[in-house]
Amino acid sequence: MTIRTILVDDEKLAIQGLQLRLEPHSDIEVIETCANGREAIRAIKTLKPDLVFLDIQMPGFDGFSVVKGIMDIDPPLVVFVTAYQEHAIRAFEANAVNYLMKPVDEDKLADTIERVRQRLAEKRSADEAEKLKDVLAEVSPESLEDIGDEDDSSARYEKMINVKDKGRIFRVDVDTIERIEAAGDYMVIFTAENSLILRETMKDLERRVDPRNFQRVHRSTIVNLDQVRQVKPHTNGECFLVLDSGAEVKVSRSYRDVVARFI
Repeated sequence: MTIRTILVDDEKLAIQGLQLRLEPHSDIEVIETCANGREAIRAIKTLKPDLVFLDIQMPGFDGFSVVKGIMDIDPPLVVFVTAYQEHAIRAFEANAVNYLMKPVDEDKLADTIERVRQRLAEKRSADEAEKLKDVLAEVSPESLEDIGDEDDSSARYEKMINVKDKGRIFRVDVDTIERIEAAGDYMVIFTAENSLILRETMKDLERRVDPRNFQRVHRSTIVNLDQVRQVKPHTNGECFLVLDSGAEVKVSRSYRDVVARFI
């Protein structure tokens, strides 16, 4: 299945360069190019692409304005393309799949497209499941009682996460993750055997893992509750979780009640 894609940049050479770099990816179908934000909004609403590569700094409507302008529809996946590092945090806050620095690096582009494929596969699976439930509700309502809520919800979350680190791609079994910590623009995934760095936001990772097992216990920390072995009270209403590995993680007061429901 092709990934219908729109490219948006006010620099013609930038669009041409990106098109050349996308050619080796046979499932990427560029259906439109746009030279400014207003064109992009019209094209996205009309053509309903799967993916948009979106320049941030454009005259008039910049990339973030385009994202705001399509919030009234089911938006496509967005990859921001920028010449300015300082836009990275806002890009992730806008729920971008990734952001790429100009000139676009081919390896980073390939990694981004693989992430897009995973996101679209998850979305299509969820859409198909909803369609199936709608059909069952019409033709055989009683059969819905056999579909447990637990199985349905767990299927939405990832079992494996691909992490590109140190020039290699690691496939991490989500169940083996002990904790996830924010480190600037990156996330550090800790397992019993390793620690890996992933360029992603905390909010994005929270959506990918099952909240019945993974809970935010601090502004910058997510913990796998299955690996918690002890709770140690601390001062000022805070506490520490002792994990299987012996690591201790502070639980801030604002998250203590959330964690208590799961332990």
